Amino acid sequence: MENKKEETKANLSGATGSPFRSLAGSPSCQVFTNPNGRCQNLQEAIDRASNIAIVGHNNPDGDAVGATQALYQYLLNIGKNAKVIYPNHFAQNLAWMDLQQSSINYQDHPDEIKTVMQGCDLLFVMDFNRVSRTESMAPVLKEKDCVRIMIDHHLEPEWQDFDIAYSDTTVSSTCELLYRVIHAELNPDLIDSHVSNCLYAGISTDTGSFSYSCRHKEIFEAIADLISRGLDTVKVHQNIFDNFSESRMRLLGCCLGDRLIVKPEYNTAYMYLSDADMQKYNYQAGDTEGIVNYGLSIAGVYFAAFFTQRNNRIRMSFRSQGDIDVNIFAKENFGGGGHKNASGGTSYESLEATLAKFEAALPAFYQNSIRPAVEKLKKTGYNPGCVPPEQEQDQ
Repeated sequence: MENKKEETKANLSGATGSPFRSLAGSPSCQVFTNPNGRCQNLQEAIDRASNIAIVGHNNPDGDAVGATQALYQYLLNIGKNAKVIYPNHFAQNLAWMDLQQSSINYQDHPDEIKTVMQGCDLLFVMDFNRVSRTESMAPVLKEKDCVRIMIDHHLEPEWQDFDIAYSDTTVSSTCELLYRVIHAELNPDLIDSHVSNCLYAGISTDTGSFSYSCRHKEIFEAIADLISRGLDTVKVHQNIFDNFSESRMRLLGCCLGDRLIVKPEYNTAYMYLSDADMQKYNYQAGDTEGIVNYGLSIAGVYFAAFFTQRNNRIRMSFRSQGDIDVNIFAKENFGGGGHKNASGGTSYESLEATLAKFEAALPAFYQNSIRPAVEKLKKTGYNPGCVPPEQEQDQ
């Protein structure tokens, strides 16, 4: 498989004619068809497949679960044999999307997943564009030689790993992109109520309940169409946002009451949880999802970060508003990345050292990105909240 990838890279670099095109109706979506691939057409790939595997990324969030389960239900609706696979557990408030309770995760069932992968002849990669995003499961995916299709909205995809790839970084979510792909190249009449609910779940979670990445009218036109197909927006909201455990609520209380640090001089707020905090509040998969967004609800804060320590590793989430590019911040300081206003990173240093490194990076990031972005927001009539007195004097 690795030799095939290297051959593909070489052929792409010297190919005549572009392997890229735009998705019908979505000019911002790049569709890559590998000139050396085993299939050139999405519908043809599905029609020819006998056993289909659908894979989401490690620590699957609402968009990953929504996209994989929506595609799974769609494939069931046309009579295909499919299996949804995750590297590890998803949060309990997302479990309702696994309607058949048939998905499996590599953390608990590695041998079963290896068997499924051996028998599959079509592999869908959903909401990630690099095999490494599946972490411990990555070797299994790298070894599998079959038709591979990617549908994703993150930056810098590894095109050469796929036969067909759909990538659009301007959409809100992979679920929104999947909706567009179904309309353009498959059969939208097969979008039933459960497919609609799953797609909406991914869209609503990846936009922070429509608080960012949703300034294009097409997203609301898609939702209106999904409502006509059976989407229940109230049910989805209740299942996701009104379905937390008591321990998760107490964990949130710890973050807001004891672990919140505000840096008004940098328009920044961050929170953190130690390994001991996670154990004290009986952390379960998904319990910290969305907590980073609370920092942005503070007046005058435009850059928020959240750090969690688990098993000698620090995971971090960054969120921002306006032109504050946290993708660049994550990449330059922590080897991470993601989107302009939502990204993440990883550190293997101590929690204390990681937080110190974060604070040390703030002055330069404030001067180069945060302050110009806040000034731009003010000029466009957007209320940037409370500006610290020090900044008022500098202005």
